Formats: sequence, structure tokens, C-alpha cells
Amino acid sequence: MYFHNIASGSKGNATVVVSKETVILIDMGISFVSLEEGLKEVNLTSANIDVALFTHDHRDHYNGLRFLKTKKCFALEGTLPSLCGIVELYKPFKVKNVTITPLKTSHDATNPCGYMLEDGEEKLVYMTDTGMFLEENLEYCKNPDYLIIESNHDISMELKTNRPQLLKERVLGDHGHLCNEDSAYASLEIMGPRTKEIYLAHLSEEANTPETALKAYRDIFLDHNVDLDKLKIICLQQYASTTGGRYED
Repeated sequence: MYFHNIASGSKGNATVVVSKETVILIDMGISFVSLEEGLKEVNLTSANIDVALFTHDHRDHYNGLRFLKTKKCFALEGTLPSLCGIVELYKPFKVKNVTITPLKTSHDATNPCGYMLEDGEEKLVYMTDTGMFLEENLEYCKNPDYLIIESNHDISMELKTNRPQLLKERVLGDHGHLCNEDSAYASLEIMGPRTKEIYLAHLSEEANTPETALKAYRDIFLDHNVDLDKLKIICLQQYASTTGGRYED
């Protein structure tokens, strides 16, 4: 299994997960041209996509949905009801060889979720846009091989931005976005002996930097005796793609 993140951030999100001949797109908040350019980097095109999964109804996650009308789309009830098939929290469904389980998130959107994808050999957890990590997810998502998790902001940087106070309160709230420290603590709960790679997603351009996010992770992980030599931690980017997992060109 491998994944290719084409974009991650408030300007648009799109990630493709590939297992054998199965190609799954998670979110489509970018242009069709950007999607095709990103897929080309891993020798794919949009014609290879089997299904598209959507996490919630904010435009940076679904704005490009209209380009995928010929694809099967799935989301929780109420998210994009007129366009997508309905799936349910914690109820697995299959797309070819991949089993997909929707996971609950805490965000100011209509019925938001993350996803766990399993192919019988490896497991990937995708969880962004959540103000807090919900403990009920652990039963389902513990010990993945790969974890993609939001690490949106540094609290002190967020408070110093010129954003309106209401927006700051939204971001910092339980239905907003994970700060770097909360993201690291959530990752500690989720990860296990199988976990090889953690990817930090949806970094704020105004209230975070890759260096700040990675330092928070390293400090907290070292405090909890995590062997960082055995773990890859990488920040995803808004304008450049990142490939993780077992990709062979």
C-alpha cells in the first residue's frame, strides 16, 4: 500500500491511496488539472480512480467534486447527499481488496469523518480537520502502519495572527483544528509497534511551520521514550506532493 498526497491545507486537499489495482481518492478540494498533475507523478490518471471518499462539506475538501461525476463517491449522511453514496460510522465497506471504515471526527461541518483503509497486509488511518481526537476511534484505528493526522497550528502563533477573534476561537475550539501538541498526543495513542510513518496534515500557513510542528512532535515523543530512529515523521504541504508507504516507481 502507498499513498500520494497532492495537496494538504486550507487552499485544497486531495490524497490518493493505492493498494495493488485499487485506487481510492480521499477528498477533492483542488482543480482537475492539479489532480491530474499530481497523479502523473505516480504514473496514474483520474481514469484509474475507483472511488472517491469525502470527509466533510468544507470547500477545501470537496470543491473539485464536480470533476468526478463519473466516479463513485462516498460520504456520511448529510455531507454531500445529492452526489455521494451514504456510508456509516464504524461500519466497514469494501472497494475491491480494500476495507474502509469511517471514523468520527470533531469539526464544525455536517457529519465529518476520517477513514481507515486496510488491504489485509497494511493499514492506513487518515484523520484531518478535527478539534479533538475522539477516544471511541481507538478501538478501530489503533496501530496502523501509516498515519495521516492533522497538525494544524501552534497555539501561540494562532493567537498572534491578525485573524478575527471569532475565527481564532473556532480554530482553537473542540470543533476546530488540532494544535501541534494535541496532534502529537493523539498520535501517541493511535500508533503502535506496526507504525512506521506519520504524516502531519493541514498545516496552517499563518499559524504554523513544518519546523514548529516537527519540534513539538519530537519533544513530546522523546518525553514518552519513542525511538525516533525507527519512525518517519513528515509534514505534508499545500503546494507540493508527498508520497508515503511502499511506493515503487
